[in-house]
Amino acid sequence: MAKGKTGDEMQPIAENRKARHDYFVEETYEAGIVLVGSEVKSCRAGRVNLRDSYAQIKDGEIFLHNCHISPFEQANRFNHEPLRPRKLLMHKREIQRLFGKVREKGFTLVPLRLYFKKGRVKVEIALAKGKRSYDKREDIAARDVKREMARALRGKYDD
Repeated sequence: MAKGKTGDEMQPIAENRKARHDYFVEETYEAGIVLVGSEVKSCRAGRVNLRDSYAQIKDGEIFLHNCHISPFEQANRFNHEPLRPRKLLMHKREIQRLFGKVREKGFTLVPLRLYFKKGRVKVEIALAKGKRSYDKREDIAARDVKREMARALRGKYDD
């Protein structure tokens, strides 16, 4: 019997690496996203950019803003607007909880990654707090120290 896709695995589309650098991630949530056909085709081609995108709650609904999904070449006149706000699908209780948290000082909703799960496009949303520049410097310094330690340990065992 040939090995095939089970459908359970998550196929990555795009990741927002800058988000973990700019924010402290408190909690993460999975949300569905409402897309049109040409957007799904562009997602399958990996033509998505999450940089500078954010989620916003308005009238009890949650929307993803500034997420750039490139137009699909073969869609001609039926193509989509690349930067249009896209509705996210979450349970009402989750949205209300997030709305309460976002109203607190400093919290924002940031998409971390976009992926396929069982043939559907999903977004991982993070409830995050902005980092100050000295926090970023501390993270960079800690990462450098960790890298130096790993390099020293590797050199120690090479002898």
